[in-house]
Amino acid sequence: VQLQASGGGLVQTGGSLRLSCRASGGTFSRLGFGWFRQAPGKEREFVASISWSGGSTKYVDSVKGRFTISRDNARNTVYLQMNSLKPEDTAVYYCAAGTVFGGTESQYDYWGQGTLVTVSS
Repeated sequence: VQLQASGGGLVQTGGSLRLSCRASGGTFSRLGFGWFRQAPGKEREFVASISWSGGSTKYVDSVKGRFTISRDNARNTVYLQMNSLKPEDTAVYYCAAGTVFGGTESQYDYWGQGTLVTVSS
């Protein structure tokens, strides 16, 4: 499975971005997906995940109510809609895929290359 993340960029505080993660080479509908992020000088952390059916989602507390993860099985794409962005959301965002979904990196087998999100104050 290959994952291609896109949609990052520079945005002001309070703005919005939508990240996309397109998957190829596997059975998309059987995969769970997660988004992780790594800020400069920090460990990579879990942001959000979605089950293979889309019926279950999880979020880190710091993004609840601001970020929404979704999937479009017809387009083999997972999205992360990010609203009310804050400077502390600045990071490289990675999408990941696996046969299960959750909040830990070890649960995922495949990783994308990352897309940079910068939120200016």
